[in-house]
Amino acid sequence: MRALIMCVFFLTLWSSCSVNKHQNDDKKAILQVLKKQELAWNSGNIDVFMEGYWKSDSLIFIGKSGVKYGWETTLKNYKKSYQTTEIMGKLSFDIEKIELISTNTAFIIGKYTLVRKEDKPSGFFTLLWKKIDGKWYIISDHTSG
Repeated sequence: MRALIMCVFFLTLWSSCSVNKHQNDDKKAILQVLKKQELAWNSGNIDVFMEGYWKSDSLIFIGKSGVKYGWETTLKNYKKSYQTTEIMGKLSFDIEKIELISTNTAFIIGKYTLVRKEDKPSGFFTLLWKKIDGKWYIISDHTSG
C-alpha cells in the first residue's frame, strides 16, 4: 500500500511539473512574439509587427475610434496613423500579467510607451491570445491611451 501511495504521489508531482513547464514555454513564446513586435515597430516595419496578430477577418481591435474588425483593417489603420518612423517613435511594452486560461488561450495586461521627439504617449492594453497551429497570435486587442 505504501508503494502505491508513493507511486501516485510521484505521478502527481511529475504531472504538475510537466504542466508548469508547458505553461512556462507558452508564456515565453508569447513574450517572444511581443519582443518581435517591439523590434519590428522600432525598425519602422509595420508589416512584421502585424505578424503577431491573427490574420483573419475576425481579429478584433478596440482603440480610441471604437471596435474594428479584421487583420487588413488593423494593418491599414496602423499604416494610416503611423506613416513615418518619427511618428512611430520607439515602442516598449511592460507586461503586468500573463494568464493562461487554457492550453490554447491566454490573456495579457500590459502598458505600452512610445518615445518620440515631441512627446511620450503611453497607455494600457489587454490582449486575448490563441494558439493556432502551434503558434501564438493576438485575436483581440483593446488599447487605450
